Amino acid sequence: MTLSEISNARLINQKISIPEFNSALEVVRWMGAIQAQDYQMAKWAIGTRLSDPSDQKIESSFDKGDIIRVHVLRPTWHLIPAEDIFWMLRLTAPKIKSLSKSRHYELGLTEPVIRKTNSIIEKALSNGSELTREELSREFHKAKIKTDGNRLSHIMFCAELDGIVCSGAIKGNKQTYTLLSERVPRYKHLSKEESLAELAKRYLLSRSPATLQDFVWWSNLAVSEARQGMDSIKSDFSIETIGSVKYWFPNSFTPIALKKPSVHLLPAYDEYLISYKDRSSSLSIINNKKTVSDNGIFRPPIVVNGQVAGLWKRIIQKNKVIISTEFFQPINKSTGKLIHERAKMFGKFLNKEIEIIINQH
Repeated sequence: MTLSEISNARLINQKISIPEFNSALEVVRWMGAIQAQDYQMAKWAIGTRLSDPSDQKIESSFDKGDIIRVHVLRPTWHLIPAEDIFWMLRLTAPKIKSLSKSRHYELGLTEPVIRKTNSIIEKALSNGSELTREELSREFHKAKIKTDGNRLSHIMFCAELDGIVCSGAIKGNKQTYTLLSERVPRYKHLSKEESLAELAKRYLLSRSPATLQDFVWWSNLAVSEARQGMDSIKSDFSIETIGSVKYWFPNSFTPIALKKPSVHLLPAYDEYLISYKDRSSSLSIINNKKTVSDNGIFRPPIVVNGQVAGLWKRIIQKNKVIISTEFFQPINKSTGKLIHERAKMFGKFLNKEIEIIINQH
């Protein structure tokens, strides 16, 4: 298997090159979790994997509570199926809390303080209430609890990890919080062994070919836990060694030659790149720093035939969206035409007209 074959297989298994799903829940369930610090672009991460993408359709699924936005796996936002929140939290929250301990000490968020803030949150959000961060901040101020210096973010972060809150419906274009127990009253109970197996299965089905190191990076699990999860489902997967690296892929996977040229406008932090510790099959070393900054900021990539070939930006106006592209190398007319087609798809997703500006080095 060559690097090009790896990147094409990932496009297929991540449902980017051949979208199969009709709902946001189906996409997120297949992916397990989708990184989502930028909520608007995280919706496009779902949209680019849908057969008929619509921002409104995804927003509806979010507002109904089919999918929720919460901190799991790593200390960052993810979109996940609501049905999976409890077992994912039990599996990954302890590690995230451990990684955040020193920062919480700096902010004075001791265990007694967190117990108090959690109690305030539970009271404020009882009986199905959905409040924005600003509205919850006023409740803390009444109790003389400081929320400045990024303290409010970490108060809510702790409440998420403790299973108190999760995302509620959008209110006036603002995110809200609601009680997790009321938003997701029924849930799967999985043992730790079952959780490790389920997370490994979701990851490898949707992101193969992938390695143990890739799964460790994405899941934030200890190497021993990640290996345990993968070993428990080993019979459903094949392993191919390339050089000294062992790549896993499903027994059911049939390689498909992507004969037609392809172009994809992916969001920053899309799982096509962020899912892997080793991104060399899709992102060359020479273009890595253009795409991923030294402090870990991922920029929205343009993927041409499985390779990151440039970056794009969008400026959303009332009736239209302006898409500006910057390619690392000159492109041909065929690629330019495909860029326009993808841009139109993004405009349709947002239900807006499109204006596109193509820049090349």
